Amino acid sequence: MSSTLRFTLAAVTAPDARAATVGRDILSVGGSALEAALAMAAALAVVLPHRAGLGSDAQWLIREPGGRTHVIDAGGLTGVKADAASYRKAGHHEMPRRGALAAATVPGAVAGWERALEATRAFGGRLPLPDLIAPAIKLARDGFPQNPSSARAPDDLATLAEAPGFAAVFLDDGKLTAAGATRVETKIGDLLEQISHAGLRDFYRGDAGRELAADMARLDIALTRADLEGCEAKVRKPLSLRLGARTYFVAPAPSQGFALLHALALHARLRAPTRDDFASLHAYAETLKRTLRIAAPFALDPSLVDGDPLRWLAPDALEREAQAISRDRADAAPYPAPRVAGAFFGAVDPTGLTVGCLATLGDAFGSGCVLGRTGVLLGNRAAAFSLDPRAPNVLAPKLRAPNAPAPTLCVQDEGRVMAFGGGAPQIDLQLATRIADGMDLQDAIDAPRLLGRDRNLLQMEDRFDPSVLRALDKAGHEIALGGAPDDYAPAGVVLRRRDGSVEGAHDARTDGAADGL
Repeated sequence: MSSTLRFTLAAVTAPDARAATVGRDILSVGGSALEAALAMAAALAVVLPHRAGLGSDAQWLIREPGGRTHVIDAGGLTGVKADAASYRKAGHHEMPRRGALAAATVPGAVAGWERALEATRAFGGRLPLPDLIAPAIKLARDGFPQNPSSARAPDDLATLAEAPGFAAVFLDDGKLTAAGATRVETKIGDLLEQISHAGLRDFYRGDAGRELAADMARLDIALTRADLEGCEAKVRKPLSLRLGARTYFVAPAPSQGFALLHALALHARLRAPTRDDFASLHAYAETLKRTLRIAAPFALDPSLVDGDPLRWLAPDALEREAQAISRDRADAAPYPAPRVAGAFFGAVDPTGLTVGCLATLGDAFGSGCVLGRTGVLLGNRAAAFSLDPRAPNVLAPKLRAPNAPAPTLCVQDEGRVMAFGGGAPQIDLQLATRIADGMDLQDAIDAPRLLGRDRNLLQMEDRFDPSVLRALDKAGHEIALGGAPDDYAPAGVVLRRRDGSVEGAHDARTDGAADGL
């Protein structure tokens, strides 16, 4: 029997059950899907700070009831003082992943909230901003049990502990706060209350922005008050792909969205099955190898993208790639798989308005830098740049960080609309093809996954049939089993059928939930 949750009117999904409850409650008082998503974003900034805090970036996809689809690109720009030459002069040969030098992009998430709030007014949304953020403030001040995901220590916890402010906020006796232990986020609660009443722009241009900038200057972070004041989320046109009776929509550069479109098109060209047998997993792995190399130049700041990525979706281009894939031998090329540390949440309301959002700090816990006055944990999206002056993604001022994790929308000819996301193309490819093949939403999320890594290493969950693993090994795939649950998650889906009924599913690998009316 299916474990997907079904509802009559509306649904939400989030990687933390408390955020999902907040979204459902907004829907229950007549809020739109956008208002529910905004309220969940604020709640996640409290209960899931290492993935979706106020220092994060975000990508939004919005499907109007009338059929138009929009992207909100809420990725912050690098600061005017962030350039590769200055980092190299300071003795760095590679971008630092933690610490002040990794926190060189303006947090764009709140600018995305501002755009989402503007958009919801166009669909009849009338809930005041303080009402949308109040549940998050209450969580922050009253306290909440630590999310298990937030309690899982990354391999470089010792390095994180050295980042300014990190230990005081996130560590107890040198360890991350245990799962289930009560956390209180008073400073975040105060900041949320400030911007809920003063307006979201205050985060960048008002009293809150002044406090943020002062702390950044004290930590010698390559961001200025002017960088904050110039932050603005952009409304963009999505990229799309039609496959049979389905049309997929993704965010354009600098997101990873095009990688998913190409992977879906190439996988379809291979006519590969979606079962957990050798043919399926081999096809996934080889598709991702070719796709991620092709798509990399199209996940940079839009000003750096050369040419139209959609040319790679032409039938002759796809056929050339398909012919180059062996059906029984692994290509020796590496898996240039993007890191996964995003948080997908989505909502659909009774009008059919459908929203998917994916927030990220970069790596889990981002830069590790916590600003003392406001409690904001800054992301490390700048770590996606290179210090090599010949690299296409070389660090320079006023650029959006490459490879932004992004959600996906799928519209079927018969009327179904689905928003989903898992944080990376290699997760979303498996999720999308399994659902398209008729698999139940929850079953598609729960099915074991593979995750490409660098060095030709195929990381896989340890739930596959041993005989299939032996066949993959014989074909030349270098396999690593296991990995932390966060490497493969969290994924979520909301779907609305033509008759108005809705479904929701969430990733059991983390403490998420789907809910609805």
